[in-house]
Amino acid sequence: MIYKISSAATAETIKKEMEAHAKTLGFGVLNVYEFRELLEKKGFPIERDITVYELCNPQKAQGALRAFPEISVYLPCRLSVYEEAGVTSLATIGIGDMLSSTEATEAFEIEMKTVFENLVALMHSWDA
Repeated sequence: MIYKISSAATAETIKKEMEAHAKTLGFGVLNVYEFRELLEKKGFPIERDITVYELCNPQKAQGALRAFPEISVYLPCRLSVYEEAGVTSLATIGIGDMLSSTEATEAFEIEMKTVFENLVALMHSWDA
């Protein structure tokens, strides 16, 4: 399931501030994908500006990968920023989807829920 919110901030504002906001919550930005530019260069243009950030909290990633190597398919955390109908949206993969794909221990679930809560806090950091 996708976790999605709307923001009063513009996509451009969020894009300019993402690295600083992410850092305050323990995440670093590993990569940024500007899908409109990427696909246009390959001859498949899209109208919407969609930016996806790969975010990582190295300490949490280390623990997750040690406990469940298969969780690597969900790492790094991805956060999408785009506008639709004049509203800025932020979206990520819901924690339930990630946890249901593993035979997680209670301790692991608690750790991953903490990471997800920080990701949600990041998404809401542009709330007015």
